[in-house]
Amino acid sequence: MTTQLPHSVLLSLRVIGLASASLVTGPLVASAGAQAITPQAIESATFAEWQARQGVDAPSGLDVEPAEPGEGAAPAPGEADSGSATAEVAVTGEPSVVVETPANTTDVPDETGVQPLSGEETPDPFLVRLQILLDRAHVSPGVIDGYLGENTRKAIRAYEEMRGLAVDGEPDEEMWTLLVVDTGEAAKTYQITEEDLSKRYVETIPDDYEDMAQMEWLGFHGPAEMLAERFHMDEELLKTLNPNATFSAAGEELLVASVADPADTKVSRITVDKGRGLVTAFDESGAIVMSAPATVGSSDTPSPSGTVTVLGAAPDPTYHYKPDVNFTQGDNREPLTLPAGPNGPVGSMWIDLSKPTYGIHGTAHPALIDKTQSHGCVRLTNWDAQNLAGLVLPNETKVEFLP
Repeated sequence: MTTQLPHSVLLSLRVIGLASASLVTGPLVASAGAQAITPQAIESATFAEWQARQGVDAPSGLDVEPAEPGEGAAPAPGEADSGSATAEVAVTGEPSVVVETPANTTDVPDETGVQPLSGEETPDPFLVRLQILLDRAHVSPGVIDGYLGENTRKAIRAYEEMRGLAVDGEPDEEMWTLLVVDTGEAAKTYQITEEDLSKRYVETIPDDYEDMAQMEWLGFHGPAEMLAERFHMDEELLKTLNPNATFSAAGEELLVASVADPADTKVSRITVDKGRGLVTAFDESGAIVMSAPATVGSSDTPSPSGTVTVLGAAPDPTYHYKPDVNFTQGDNREPLTLPAGPNGPVGSMWIDLSKPTYGIHGTAHPALIDKTQSHGCVRLTNWDAQNLAGLVLPNETKVEFLP
């Protein structure tokens, strides 16, 4: 699925990629010789057969370079679009407290242009199973999409660290042997309910902030997008696994990722590794409870340094646009309040930090986590932000920002 977006933000400068005015929410990397993506292929997938199919070393992940100025390109540093709007949210446990984020920290919606590395690739059943099992071990690969990208490698590294293995971020037999101690099915059948169909969906979300501010809710576009997020999946993978699904009838059965319930061990410390684009949460003993790929700030609008404290968490934050202190979007010269919703600028969760104006929050575009840069805050998928919010202890959990 290709989604047209209104602007661009700076992209991570890692490995040369391609940029355009549109966003391709599908894969950035695919493995060689992928099998057909069927339930049977997913459940029977093993590391040995995947390795045999490669023939060569698994390809390295593709990131992107800054877009060229022009249509769909990232604004140069100092240009008007490098600013952002502000968010105002209530802090759980302190209803009188309002969090307000300034120009250089709150994120504008993910806006970039990324294309696949080559041609029409297909997801790999082994990598689907691998990502699901990593997700169930609470080391999130971001979206489950069946491709060996950098976020999956981050999850592998986190799992290797968690289990005391040699750390290289690549699939190997030792890691796989421990991972498949989880013998549960990687995919399961889910039946669409009337409640799924009756949620607050929106047909379109306009680009212009004034038009967006007239809406009551920045919700999902339909059941397919909602269910993809519920099961931590790329929407295109969900549709690939269910080619005949309409996503519009109660009782319709779908094949979905069998993801785990969120971790439930409270965490005393969270690290935000800005160099790796990774959030890791630890319990009091220092054991890893959860990790997730993250989008962090750029060199021009960096994420904080040092150690701060979690103040609380606020689901479904609204978003305040103030052009007198932020960037000017289109012809909008007056402050605007954008409604809450999972497709809002800060997603469906805000975790407030003691450093004023900074937070950890969700996103409307989970496939772009760590494929763009934020304006200082730490951005996770909506589900990872929600999971992390359930683990923190207000006024106790520390967040350490690593270089």
